[in-house]
Amino acid sequence: MYRRSSVQVTLALVLTCLVGTALADDKAQAQDMAQDLAQNPGQNPARYLSSFPWVMDKPWFGGWSGIEISPDGSTMTAITDRGRLIRARIRRDKSRITGISPRKWWRLKSSSGRFLTRWVIDSEGLALGSNGVVHISFEGVTRVARYHPPGASAMTLSGHKAFKTFPKNKSLEALAIDGRNRLFAIPEQLSKSDEIRVYVVQNGIWSVAFTLPGGNGFLPVGADFDPDGRLYLLERGWSVFGFRTRVRRWEIVSDRPQNEQLLILTGTGTHDNLEGLAVWRDKQRRTRLTMISDDNFLSLQRTEIVEYAVSE
Repeated sequence: MYRRSSVQVTLALVLTCLVGTALADDKAQAQDMAQDLAQNPGQNPARYLSSFPWVMDKPWFGGWSGIEISPDGSTMTAITDRGRLIRARIRRDKSRITGISPRKWWRLKSSSGRFLTRWVIDSEGLALGSNGVVHISFEGVTRVARYHPPGASAMTLSGHKAFKTFPKNKSLEALAIDGRNRLFAIPEQLSKSDEIRVYVVQNGIWSVAFTLPGGNGFLPVGADFDPDGRLYLLERGWSVFGFRTRVRRWEIVSDRPQNEQLLILTGTGTHDNLEGLAVWRDKQRRTRLTMISDDNFLSLQRTEIVEYAVSE
């Protein structure tokens, strides 16, 4: 009896400490959020439109980590972190997504033509080139590969020396292609000075294009460029109570980021684990932000497609 009571007390104390720490973290995050909003008086200029819960009766469904949307908003391409690529039609009623109709899907292959398995399968970032080439970044074994067509064998790009130093779960998380068809890659980590290093590949050689300010409990997970050449960055914050989302954008002037603007900053639990970002322009000339969540193949989480709009 005494032993059981001791165990219960110990467990209660541990739980209390964990909850207390989480609440303290959330309080600190809330203070950081208030500071961010004070420094960005626009206060969420992106307007929330809708969230669509996406389900599909396939054993591999889940873990969505990257998304691209066609210029007219009707076609979605998405990648799971277990090596599946899908293309689907999006149905809308005015501004709301009402349905997703899968058209085709592929299982990713290695450069030798074999299906990816085990530790080399962790596909994260997605970017579509104007020539139809699919670019995918991977964690675990850090690399970026090209697929053309999607079901073809991978063509692996040479890497930057820094790629070898990335932790397995904090590697190349986001890809984006600008109007000059240049491919950019962003790892899910900050430098020692809380900066985000943005890499670019030109003529087969990777270099650091520029850095972005990071911090306040967020890490980069998705990125895209809009038709005007501005860079958008999706960032994720986390606590035991759920996920937070932040989206910022920069104008790129003479290959340097300028005029940072905070577009979205949510509280804990507003959305699920948003990891992929696509930016496009709708018929009302609004900049539309479409994001997709990674459910980590857990029943407590869900796959949702979330959309915001920015009126310029």
